[in-house]
Amino acid sequence: MQFVVVKSKSIKIALVLIMVLALLAINFGGEPALSQVYFNKTYRKVPIYKVSTEQKKVAISFDAAWGADKTEQIMQILKQHNSNATFFLVGFWVDKYPELTKSISNQGFEIGTHSNTHPDLTKQSSEQINLELSTSIKKIADITNKPVKLFRPPFGAYNNQLIDNASSLGLTTIQWDVDSLDWKGISASEISSNVLTKVSNGSIILCHNNSDHITEALPTILKCLKDRGYSVVSVGELIYKDNYTINSQGIQIKK
Repeated sequence: MQFVVVKSKSIKIALVLIMVLALLAINFGGEPALSQVYFNKTYRKVPIYKVSTEQKKVAISFDAAWGADKTEQIMQILKQHNSNATFFLVGFWVDKYPELTKSISNQGFEIGTHSNTHPDLTKQSSEQINLELSTSIKKIADITNKPVKLFRPPFGAYNNQLIDNASSLGLTTIQWDVDSLDWKGISASEISSNVLTKVSNGSIILCHNNSDHITEALPTILKCLKDRGYSVVSVGELIYKDNYTINSQGIQIKK
């Protein structure tokens, strides 16, 4: 009887070990394997959401896809507060507003691409992704005579293929860690609160160039950030260009 008990326990232990080993072997379906999670390793690539820095500086960005009537005023407000910014432009917006695209660049603001037609690029083939990005890059560069180095995915949707394709075109993929939620049509005070309660060193702030109350909220945001000692810069001025890593939370860290 003792032999049977020992054998039964041994079988149970062996079965558990087999199950664990099987789980550890699961890997290539798009999500990290158990072993990768346990050892804090992942093959899932992530964009830059935030920068790890001791300097009191943050970046503010404006996505532009539909509408443009507030864009000049946004730039005026930024200049009044000695702040820089990055505008992520969709290709069809550039087609519709070429002079405004030129004005953004000529006034010293950074321009990145937000794709050409604003599709969910995670559902596109590699060839379609390259066409979307290269087309939008060319449109912007032809107007500004400046290279395009930054990319923000439409809807914030991304996968390894998208990040790899963007990188192959010389683009760094950028997300955000502070969402103003201005696109929801909320009040200026709510927009300001959404930003000012979440911002910290190295934050990337998401706004939109034609949201309902952005021109009312922006002066308050910029003034409060300045009062807290922050410099407000473009994304390109904030991020590291080389010798860095990006952790699983999307925080860019200097090596």
